[in-house]
Amino acid sequence: MSYFARMSTGLFAAASVLAASTAAFAAAQAPAAPPVSDRITNPVAEFAGIDKITGRIITFDVYIDETVQFGALQVTPRVCYSRPETEQPKTDSFVEVDEITLDRKIRRIFTGWMFAESPGLNAVEHAVYDVWLKGCKQKSDVPPPTAAKADTGKPKTNAAKPKAPAQEQPAETAPEPTDTAPAPNGTDTTDTN
Repeated sequence: MSYFARMSTGLFAAASVLAASTAAFAAAQAPAAPPVSDRITNPVAEFAGIDKITGRIITFDVYIDETVQFGALQVTPRVCYSRPETEQPKTDSFVEVDEITLDRKIRRIFTGWMFAESPGLNAVEHAVYDVWLKGCKQKSDVPPPTAAKADTGKPKTNAAKPKAPAQEQPAETAPEPTDTAPAPNGTDTTDTN
């Protein structure tokens, strides 16, 4: 066996031993990765908005898949995720924002993720209104949309009731509606057959 063949065999064996021991050492010394907790899915997204004309800042809650109008903007969150309180906050929401134009058309001006920890990153900037995500909530003071829809189906006590029918009159004596107005000279122009 030549010198170079013995040398390469020895180097190959040494490299194999070194690689195996390095891998074993690295596996034994590797710290366990911190457990990754799941995102918390929240039913309510909390937004803040500013009316640039009046300077008023308003905070408002919106339920997921519901639309709330803020000025000329319609805000619809699709999801709102947060992390447990024991971790660093990472709150994000996928939001769609539409603008109601002056000619009453609806135009989509924003679709994307908003981040509560970086409100300027993907805030909606409009000529008059700005909207950004403040956080996600499990509960809100605003009644849920299912309760609002259920209330619309129930009869209300103070709602206008249909008038009771007047005493029935024979068909011959019931007045017929007329389509024409009286003539200016006072004569009746309706056709009486």
